[in-house]
Amino acid sequence: MKRFSTLLELLAVGADDAIALAAPACPPLTYRGLRATVARCVGRLNAAGVGRGDRVAIVLPNGPEMAAAFVAIASCSAAAPLNPAYRADEFDFYLSDLNSKALVVERGSQSPAVEVARRRGIAVIEVAPAADGVGAFDLQAPAGACGAPAAASMAQSGDVALILHTSGTTSRPKIVPLTQANVCASACNVRDTVALTSSDRGLNIMPLFHIHGLIAGLLAPLAAGGSIFCTPGFNALKFFGWMQEARPTWYTAVPTMHQTIVARAAQNREIIAANPLRFIRSSSSSIPPQVIHELEQVFDAPLIESYGMTEAAHQMASNPLPPRKRIPGSVGLAAGPEVAIMDEAGTLLPPHSTGEIVIRGPNVTAGYENNPQANAEAFTNGWFRTGDQGVMDAEGYLSITGRLKEIINRGGEKVSPREVDEVLMDHPAVQQVVTFAIPHEKLGEDVGAAVVLREGQSVSEKDLRAFAATRLADFKVPRRILFLDEIPKGATGKLQRIGLAAKLGLA
Repeated sequence: MKRFSTLLELLAVGADDAIALAAPACPPLTYRGLRATVARCVGRLNAAGVGRGDRVAIVLPNGPEMAAAFVAIASCSAAAPLNPAYRADEFDFYLSDLNSKALVVERGSQSPAVEVARRRGIAVIEVAPAADGVGAFDLQAPAGACGAPAAASMAQSGDVALILHTSGTTSRPKIVPLTQANVCASACNVRDTVALTSSDRGLNIMPLFHIHGLIAGLLAPLAAGGSIFCTPGFNALKFFGWMQEARPTWYTAVPTMHQTIVARAAQNREIIAANPLRFIRSSSSSIPPQVIHELEQVFDAPLIESYGMTEAAHQMASNPLPPRKRIPGSVGLAAGPEVAIMDEAGTLLPPHSTGEIVIRGPNVTAGYENNPQANAEAFTNGWFRTGDQGVMDAEGYLSITGRLKEIINRGGEKVSPREVDEVLMDHPAVQQVVTFAIPHEKLGEDVGAAVVLREGQSVSEKDLRAFAATRLADFKVPRRILFLDEIPKGATGKLQRIGLAAKLGLA
């Protein structure tokens, strides 16, 4: 299929009368309506003084308005979606760090971002619903609100389209600028990997302030002329109702969402049977092979595990669709950028060697903003160092053995948390697990695990440790296992190993 270098080109794919955006209990928005909304929004922004290169922060709830607003704003300026759940101090940091020229919120928004923006002299622009269909909107942006009117112009391929921050679990969040060419390349990579067409309808449950939702959930289907059913965000109690209403052909999610969905699948077998999926996609963190098997059994559809990160505008590798081989536990083949394994000295390694996963390609950011030290550490000979440890076989299938910063160093013995996760997940009583480092006075770090049990099941810490000991070397067996009703997650639903010991009172 055709590839694009700007969002304007990407948005031209869908047929005028084809549905672009839909949402629960609302009339859908056609591509004609979406393009009209984008043109109207760009005109309002230009008149208000926002143009190419300017940064516009977006604080909107998940849904069709957020989807349309992101596409429109990113078509003429640099869009910076922020998590609506942030508190005032967080908004203050991000709005300042981004050097935002404007903040876009829903009409009458009570978000603390509004007060922060006004205090900083950042123009506040409100989204008002329009009549074209769900997601259509107008901007209440007085002429000159952000200075002199900007030249009427759409963004070019080298302009920044999207700005996101890294998660900042171990350091100050870094700014990742992604150009029009970066995000379009990645959207097309996802589209081509899972063979999306105009007949496909995605059920988006991912947050639209995160690279996964923005690229795989939104832009990839638009790049195929397909449609997206935009939900308010993941809700396990509503998922199957949405599935019945949307009649999707696929959905993408993080592993914790998949685990929650599959736990409720038994009560919804009729809906699953009446709405067959072509495939299911998983990304943003590793999904246990046991969960892959369960999902494929329940939905009678292949689970395509992919590997992505913000700096790559999402997708880097992916398992292919059938009939090509999928390997549970592997994130598949290079799916867009080049992928290789590198040692600490910067030498590329042969197949079956363990080292750092590195990438290069048109979807990869040119570098962090205003951070020469981070860029010096992240780039080697034109390759971007992902910070993930992995191994690639002779066929090119990539397996992640751990996040380098998450590898547990137990007195010099290195333990991959993912390896421990997969062993514990094989116990019939275990539904979810995350292995992490806990401080140890003599060893420096020891192995801990947080476990959620299946409903109605029970197992003692002693018995679970004994189970692990039959499959793992003694130094890899968790010394502490905590049983929880729910494991703390990040804003996007990902389990976070770093800092978990402190959250659970073990540090």
